[in-house]
Amino acid sequence: MKQSNFYQMGCFGLERETLRIDENGRLAQTPHPFADDDKYITRDFCENQVELVTPVCHSVKEAISALESLDKQTREHLSKNHERIWLYSNPPHFETEDDIPIARWGGEFTSKQHYREALEKRYGKRLMLFSGVHFNFSFSEELLKDWYDGNGTFRAFKDNLYLHLYQQVFRHSWLLVLLTSASPLYDKSLDGDHLSGIIKGKYASLRNSERGYWNQFIPILEHQNLQAFTESIQNYVDKGLLFSASELYLPVRLKPRGENSLESLAKNGIDHIELRMFDLNPLTPLGVEWHDLTFAHLLMLYLLELPHSEFTPEQQEKAVADHHNASLYEPDKGLVSLAAEILDKMHQHFKEDTTACSVIEYEQNKLNGTRLCKQIQADIFGR
Repeated sequence: MKQSNFYQMGCFGLERETLRIDENGRLAQTPHPFADDDKYITRDFCENQVELVTPVCHSVKEAISALESLDKQTREHLSKNHERIWLYSNPPHFETEDDIPIARWGGEFTSKQHYREALEKRYGKRLMLFSGVHFNFSFSEELLKDWYDGNGTFRAFKDNLYLHLYQQVFRHSWLLVLLTSASPLYDKSLDGDHLSGIIKGKYASLRNSERGYWNQFIPILEHQNLQAFTESIQNYVDKGLLFSASELYLPVRLKPRGENSLESLAKNGIDHIELRMFDLNPLTPLGVEWHDLTFAHLLMLYLLELPHSEFTPEQQEKAVADHHNASLYEPDKGLVSLAAEILDKMHQHFKEDTTACSVIEYEQNKLNGTRLCKQIQADIFGR
């Protein structure tokens, strides 16, 4: 597949979660200050969270610019109440789960609150405080039609292309965790009520580790086609293991256009892929960095050209294990070596594009020098 002009190859969107804190650095206990029907500034699980959702953009730079505009609007609004944004993936100190009010949705959105109350019973509230960045991407219809070979329907071609990409990104989600983990410290209040103190544990990213946002089992899905994929998710819902497809806490998701439901995905097909593993980077003003998102885009283009292969249950379990391994402050050396090998191959793959090569070199420097998580720890502790 032709990779020229990759910056204009599709649509991009960002979702950034943060927590609101008061003047004392504690979780704000005021009601969420934005309207329930605001589609750009909302919240996910708890009332003291702010989630910014950019409109669909046509480049990474445009998506970051849109996020910057929403971030400015949010900060200005919060400052009126002497509140600000907590730009770390791990939450600040809190005393008990009483400090974590479930998002209060009313009227036509009441079902959202009921869903979150069900999540509380299954997972507790602490888990829901982890914040991060979700990166949404879709190829342009023009590009997909250019790639379409005429075999079968265009809809089936498109669904199968995204399913292939989903498998490959899932297999390699650990690489993005390794390169963007940015939360090596956490407050002890995550471990229990009335505890305090900064913990330098074994994790570079707590939310990507086995302690993070995962189901209580490893969902094993079918990937032969979209029908098999959606039916395998529905099977977990029917068994009561998932409340809905929204509770599928894997690092990658496939989504339809418009309403995000399993029914819409099955009926209307795949519109875009969502990468959910990015920590907030507190060393950047917006918590997300152009190089890292552009690298994720390049990685998807690279992975798309890898040959199709079966994604067995064993391989899906290994993908999760590798993801957890990469979340460690000192991950397995074999995984680090494999990361270097993949980056070298990507550099060769994009050798004709100087911008792409510079982005890959930026990520290579993290492996050859200091990973992001270690830079952050040094920045906070001065060593």
